[in-house]
Parts: sequence; C-alpha cells; structure tokens
Amino acid sequence: MTKKAVVLVSGGLDSSTVLAIAKQQGYQCYTLSFDYGQRHRSELVAAQKVSKSMQVEQHKVVTLDLATIGGSALTDTSIEVPEQETSGIPVTYVPARNTVFLSIALGWAEVLGANDIFVGVNAVDYSGYPDCRPDYIKAFEQMANLATKAGVEGNKLSIHAPLINMTKAQIIKVGVDCGVDYSATVSCYQAAEDGTACGVCDSCRLRKQGFLEANVKDPTRYQNST
Repeated sequence: MTKKAVVLVSGGLDSSTVLAIAKQQGYQCYTLSFDYGQRHRSELVAAQKVSKSMQVEQHKVVTLDLATIGGSALTDTSIEVPEQETSGIPVTYVPARNTVFLSIALGWAEVLGANDIFVGVNAVDYSGYPDCRPDYIKAFEQMANLATKAGVEGNKLSIHAPLINMTKAQIIKVGVDCGVDYSATVSCYQAAEDGTACGVCDSCRLRKQGFLEANVKDPTRYQNST
C-alpha cells in the first residue's frame, strides 16, 4: 500500500535530512515550503532544488505574510539578526510559525489522503524555540486528530519529528548516510540572494559546529569565515 507524507521543507539542513529519512522509509513525499515574508528567498530556491533532487511527488510553496505581524528578526528588517550568542528565546523566533506551518501541512495532508507529516524540529542543538520541543509536537498531533475529518473518522494523523532528540552532528551523519547534498541547502538567517551564508548568526554557528563534530567537510559557502 502506498504511503503518502507531507514534508515541511525550508531548504535548510534539518528539513532536507528529514525529507531523505521519509523517502528512505518508503513514503511518497509531497514537500511544502512557505514564502512567509522572511528576510531572503534563497532558502526557497534551496527547497525547490532539494525537492527536485529527491524526486518528490509534488513541491508546493504557500505564500503568507508573517511580516505584517512582525515580532521577529526574520520577518522585521528593523530588528537585527544577532551575531553573538544570547540567553533566553532569541529574536529570531517567529511567533507561532511552526503552528501556522503545521496547520497548513495538516490541511494538505487531508486533501492528499496522507496520514503522515514530517517536520525537522530539533530540541537538542537548536535556538531555544518553544515550538521545537517534544511536548509541542505531541500536543499538535493530539489537536490534529481532534480537529480534522480524517482524525474523527479514525484515520490517525501522525506528526513525525525524527531529528528531535539528535545533535546537529548526529543529524549530519544520518543525512550523509541518506545521500543528502548539503551544499544545496541554506540554513543562514541572513543569507545573500545567491544563498551564501553569513557565517556568524546562530544558525550558521550551529551548522558549522555540527559539521566539525561530525568530522564531515562543511560544503557551506560562507561570506564571513570568522
């Protein structure tokens, strides 16, 4: 029996690894990205490339304008992306982003008749975002089964977060084993139009450290090598 899955793909390292995992598990994958008013579009180009290279069934980009509410350095250009480590939840947290994205993925899954949604959230090497925690994923899955026709009719919907307890180095090792081309991915919070990474933001630091600890050559193109 064919298994269908909606996979959230941002174009970054984590979501690309999750897509490879879903493919390896035998799912027909439908990838979903969001043009949500983020600082750059290079990650959307990367998401398209990754989806094409992994031969997904369909890649969809949904346009939202989270910049209209702002509140994050990723959607409000008047808020600077921090280039030093900070305590607490950083200003790169986008209010309710994963809840919005997963809700739309849930809707598409119902339309496709897919019972599975994959997302690349991580609770170990991450930036302190509240919507990347195991309790959040569990709660969303419960809500999904209460709020949908599929769930009410007994077609259980599952939210898969296979990276949630992995370190960045572990994620990279899994991805390498699955054949992920990390040179095609963009993780930087303030990447250039061509996808070149700044090398100093929180996301770049985590990515650099992950490759170092995994003992895997970092294929990322950095603007700033410091």
